[in-house]
Order: sequence, then structure tokens, then C-alpha cells
Amino acid sequence: MIPPYARPMDQPQGQPAPIVPELDVTDLGSSAGFYVGVLGFTVAFERPLERFAYLSLGPAELMLQEAAGPGRRFRTAPLEWPFGRGVNLQIAVPDVDVIYAAVRDAGLMPLVDMEERWYDVDVVASSGRWAPKGPTHIGNRQFVVPDPDGYLLRFYTNLGTRPPGPTRAT
Repeated sequence: MIPPYARPMDQPQGQPAPIVPELDVTDLGSSAGFYVGVLGFTVAFERPLERFAYLSLGPAELMLQEAAGPGRRFRTAPLEWPFGRGVNLQIAVPDVDVIYAAVRDAGLMPLVDMEERWYDVDVVASSGRWAPKGPTHIGNRQFVVPDPDGYLLRFYTNLGTRPPGPTRAT
């Protein structure tokens, strides 16, 4: 068991999200076209000389940086496609079907098609979405799509919770 965090974390009004991934991308223009033009993100700010853009979709935020661009880059190994192996970014949205339709309308194929998925969880520490303590089922309506560099994006709408019991595939 992982020890619970000592205190709940609230995001102060007007502050950036507490965690913002920065993704190295092959071509900033192509990636921005995908995130903004297809998925509906907004460019909050950019640093054109560094080939960098800070994007938002509601409260979700992420940074894109052209891998071969100027400026500082953080790497532990050479980048090879698909980037971000072993990671998927789960992004909460009010209506996942809108983003799914935009992805399909753009001719893109999700890696995981739209599904309603219920997870058996044991809430260890009540915090935000995770209350009260104890066993429960949490549900997501979700799909997974790769971005142009192979980063996996899991868009979901929260279906809420229900009492624990047999898992019901839907």
C-alpha cells in the first residue's frame, strides 16, 4: 500500500495546474495543429524562438517543445518514436463524445475505442474525487488516441461512483 498524501492539494484560483507535462515533439506546427485544430486545446502562450507552446483545455494544461529546437532540453535517452512509451496522459473533459467525434472527423483512429469502464478501487485517503474511504467502483467514459509523436492521450468524462459489487462490463 502506498502511504496517503499528508494533506489534500487545492489549486488556487489563477494558478497553473499542479502538474503540467512537457512533451518533446518532432514538429511543433504539426503537433499544435493536432492539439488545437483537432482536440480543441487553446494556445495560452508561446515562445517562438524556442519552438515552445503552452496549451490548455479547460483546467488541463500541457507544454509542447520542438525536440530539435533551440534552448534547454531535458533528456535521459535519445528520443525514438513512439515518444512517451509507458505513459498515457489522462485528461478529464466535460463531454468526451465531442472530442471523440472531432478525432474521428479528422480521420484518426483511436488506439482504444470509446468505452465505459468501471474500476474497482479501494479509497485509502479521501481527497477531492476520492471520497469516502473504502471500496467503490469509479467509472469513466473514455478513449485513447496517439498524438503525432505517439504520446497516448486518454480523454475521459467521469461517470461517478457506484457501490462495490461485481464488475459490470458495458
